[in-house]
Amino acid sequence: MFDIIAATDSTAVADAAITATEAVKASGVTGSVTSALGALGGALGVGLIGYKACESVGRNPEASGKVLIQSILAMALAEGIAILCLLMG
Repeated sequence: MFDIIAATDSTAVADAAITATEAVKASGVTGSVTSALGALGGALGVGLIGYKACESVGRNPEASGKVLIQSILAMALAEGIAILCLLMG
């Protein structure tokens, strides 16, 4: 990775890019990192929203209707970002 940063001429940059590409192919990593991070972020977001919604209903059971509506909207937005990352990646 530092070879790419330290390279100053075009042949060195091309050689470093080929080396980086070969390293990725040799590791067996396939797919899009953007899609993976987007899906991970969406999953973490939905999990945290659900956790905090359950916690708030446990503290104040009378507000369960309001908490449910807000948490469903927030989960939909978090999933929307995840789907957008999957489509763009």
